[in-house]
Amino acid sequence: MKKVFTLLMFATLMSCNTNSKTPDSTTEVSVNASDAVYNVQQNESIIVWTGRELSTSSHYGTINLESGQFEITNGLITSGVFIVDMTTINNQDLPEDKRPRLEGHLKSDDFFSVESFPQAKLTIDNSESISQGNWLVSGELTIKNFTHPIQFEMSNTNEGWKANLVFDRSKYEVKFRSGTFFENLGDKLIYDEIELAINLKTL
Repeated sequence: MKKVFTLLMFATLMSCNTNSKTPDSTTEVSVNASDAVYNVQQNESIIVWTGRELSTSSHYGTINLESGQFEITNGLITSGVFIVDMTTINNQDLPEDKRPRLEGHLKSDDFFSVESFPQAKLTIDNSESISQGNWLVSGELTIKNFTHPIQFEMSNTNEGWKANLVFDRSKYEVKFRSGTFFENLGDKLIYDEIELAINLKTL
C-alpha cells in the first residue's frame, strides 16, 4: 500500500480549488500527550477526502465521524475505534448545482454502497513513536464489510490531532473506473488511492 501523507489538510483543499481564498498561514507544533482516553468531538472534527483521475483532475469533500475514541498508554497510542457516517459524504469543489450528482454517485453501488453499508470503521491496534507528539499507527480499516490492515501517521498538534492516510479502494470492491478491474480506460481512469486528511478535536 502506498504511503502518501498530506502535509496540511487545507493545503490539499486549496490546491484542488483555485476559486478559494488561501487561509491565513499557521505554524503547527507537535506536542506531547498525556496518558488518557481521548473522546472525539464529532461536531468539531473533520475528515477531508480527495480522489484523483489520470487526467490530473480531482475531487474533494468531507465526511463526518459518528463517534471516535483512542487511548494513550506509556506514551503510545495503544487502541482506538472510529466510526464514519458514510451517508454524509459530500463534495466541496464542484459548483453547488453539480454536487448532488457526484454525491449520489459516490453513495451508489458504483462506489461505497451507502444504503447497504452506512458505516465504515477504523480501528487502532498499536503505534510506534516517531518523535515528540508524532506516531506511526497500525490498525484496520473496514469499508463495505471488507477489512484490511492500514498504517498512517498521527500527530498531536496545537491545531488538533492530525492523521493523514491513504487507502486503496480496490481492496474494498470499489470498482468504478479502477485500473485494477478494467483495462483500456485511458484518461477515464480514476486512481485507486483515496486520500484522507483528518483533524480531530478531543475532550
